[in-house]
Amino acid sequence: MDQGDYDDEPGLLARAGRYLIGAAAIGMLLGGYWYFTHTPADDAARRRDPSAPVKVAVAVQRDMPVIESTIGTVVANSTVSVTARVQGQLTKAFFTEGQIVKKGDLLFQIDPAPYQAAYDAALATLASAKSNAARSLELRKQNAIAPQIDDNNQSAYLQAKANAEAAKLNLDYTQIHSPIDGKTGPILLQPGNLVSVNGLTAPLVTITQIQPIKVSFSLPQADLPRIQARAHQPQGLNAVVALHDAGGDKDLSAPVDFISNQVNATTGTIELRSNFANADSGLVPGQLVDVVVELADLPGPSWCRVKR
Repeated sequence: MDQGDYDDEPGLLARAGRYLIGAAAIGMLLGGYWYFTHTPADDAARRRDPSAPVKVAVAVQRDMPVIESTIGTVVANSTVSVTARVQGQLTKAFFTEGQIVKKGDLLFQIDPAPYQAAYDAALATLASAKSNAARSLELRKQNAIAPQIDDNNQSAYLQAKANAEAAKLNLDYTQIHSPIDGKTGPILLQPGNLVSVNGLTAPLVTITQIQPIKVSFSLPQADLPRIQARAHQPQGLNAVVALHDAGGDKDLSAPVDFISNQVNATTGTIELRSNFANADSGLVPGQLVDVVVELADLPGPSWCRVKR
């Protein structure tokens, strides 16, 4: 080997190193491509049966129900704002906010002391007037007094009696009772405040009847003939409130007991309502619910009709 071959040896080694690095880089690229395009998930997917599942059912020919689905609004049958009839200091509330109360339950107490004193004074005046009236009547029978005097005494007795009855009413009004069965809202005037009857004080509490409760919904006026026809049939018109999708235990069904007497000219719909017992208080006034109404049945061929 001559001297020139030794002199070119470093250049050969450098070129050989570059070739090896390039080959290694190409190998890594090819390996990465294979890895990302041949994952175990893809292999498992290829091994799975690609065919779609098939379910088989028996074909049955029957009447086809005509169903309308719409959105209904839960409406309270009654909502009462409880206010005071006499003024005074509110001393106590006998319920908790959100409590279910019955008609006649005691809700609030207004300080009765001033009204008890007024009633006692009225009873004393009544006793004196009654005695004078009785004595005057006996004297008149004996022609011992002028008729005018007796008339005045009798009038004074009747006036005292009326005043005593009014004082008793005011005393009774210091206890405020629930006028309906229902659920109480927040207490709007807390005990310790002065209750006014001049119309400036807000109601003490609002009570909403929720058992039973009604659902109001509207259907297109084009359904009116079917609505009227179904309402006159023995099975009647029923509304089903679908609660399954809303997390309820079961759907609720009730007869439609109200059909509006006019079509809404703006929306072209007619309002219907159904009353629900709402024993579990699941329906709340203002709530929006899905309502399904079966309006009619489209009959199948008479020779193979199957009634449901």
